[in-house]
Amino acid sequence: MIFSSAIFLTVFFPIVFTLYYLCPKKLKNIFLLLASIVFYMWGAPKFIFAILATTTLDFFLVKIMHNASTDKKRKLFLILSLCLNVGMLFYFKYCNFFIENFNSAIHLFTTKEIHWTKIILPIGISFYTFESLTYVIDVYRKEHKPLTNFWHYQLYILLFPKLIAGPIIRYHEISDQITGRLDKFRVDDILLGFYRFVIGLSKKVLIANTMALVADEVFKTNIHQLNSGYAWIGMFAYTFQIYFDFSGYSDMAIGMGKMLGFKFPENFNNPYTSKSVTEFWRRWHITLGSWMKNYLYIPLGGNKVNSKMKLFFNLWFVFLLSGFWHGAAWTFIFWGVYHGILLILERLFLLKLYEKLGSFIPMAITFLLVAMGWVFFRADTFSYGFQYILTLFSFNDTINYIYLHNEFSYTFVIALVFSFFTVFKFGEKIQTTVYFKDYNLIGYSFATLLSILFFTLCLASITSSTFNPFIYFRF
Repeated sequence: MIFSSAIFLTVFFPIVFTLYYLCPKKLKNIFLLLASIVFYMWGAPKFIFAILATTTLDFFLVKIMHNASTDKKRKLFLILSLCLNVGMLFYFKYCNFFIENFNSAIHLFTTKEIHWTKIILPIGISFYTFESLTYVIDVYRKEHKPLTNFWHYQLYILLFPKLIAGPIIRYHEISDQITGRLDKFRVDDILLGFYRFVIGLSKKVLIANTMALVADEVFKTNIHQLNSGYAWIGMFAYTFQIYFDFSGYSDMAIGMGKMLGFKFPENFNNPYTSKSVTEFWRRWHITLGSWMKNYLYIPLGGNKVNSKMKLFFNLWFVFLLSGFWHGAAWTFIFWGVYHGILLILERLFLLKLYEKLGSFIPMAITFLLVAMGWVFFRADTFSYGFQYILTLFSFNDTINYIYLHNEFSYTFVIALVFSFFTVFKFGEKIQTTVYFKDYNLIGYSFATLLSILFFTLCLASITSSTFNPFIYFRF
């Protein structure tokens, strides 16, 4: 079940929301946990048992680790917990990749190969694995004590608004809310959460899905039959698709969380307005960037290493792992390495160059570099991605364009506007007002009517079409 499906919008969430507020206070968390289990089981009933088993083991391992009498024992139970979580992620997400590549390598010497049953990837495994890791590592670092309530830990990991697509939330960011929110009830939060949810739904359904139609058409075209102009259109279509899809899901998660009394961290901050790739990664998938910084980059030495080569290696290595986290394919690995190299080049000289070029040129360069990186993120093979980049700059328009319908053209302009309108002060002011401020009575009335209108438009679009792609199955 995904947030932008008719069954979720018209059945699951309305029922969960209604019953949640009808539940006695002491049963609200248990009800949310059960609802989260049902939500995950809807699309992956077998995998829920693996998740429940690992979270149960984790809960007790962390308690034992915290109470261990020596540092040696604490490290032992830390390693056991890390092996449990990373091992599960490796098995489900990366076994196929390594065995396929091993078989390709041994084919150089023999016709024999390892026979392996393809493993289906559980939806959202990367997101809840990272949250499990934050919990155990933070307890080991003594940044907070382990939970005493088993069900609270299960709710932290399995809470359905953030379960399959983030944001990635560290335990200390939500710990006080698990019980503290139960004594607070604001109608304003429900309304503001609904507005934010509809904004995210509209991003996903009305913009991202329209961009996806053309992006999919382009990227399934034989590279030798693809002209330069249409390759540019396909690249930008996917650039806007992934942003409005991913940020839309984050908005929906934040909105639903707010409707249920939670405050989730922001996950996107107008990343395409960045004037460098360094800034882009402070604005794109913020919770993942924070995770990588706190649990990989800083433990490797961060900025405090004694040589630039070590610093550059750390940057490159972290982004290599970031690419691999996104998917078990060479295209994702290359995408991570590509961003790591760009960050190193910025540290060496690009940032100084950008300072001399004003604001617009560095922003345009950064947007183009990021968009070209998305080609490899979207391409099925490294070879296709590389040839696609060559096609962009071949400027060969001998083949007629595939027909671009008016809906795509209009939506493309809307995507362009909403990606960059915060460059101007009035745009930033509008966004701050819509996202982060309480409204007066007139504002609430107008926002409610507008949200109902856009919710209806989204629902009509979903029910009238079978095209509703879900990007995160690869994550």
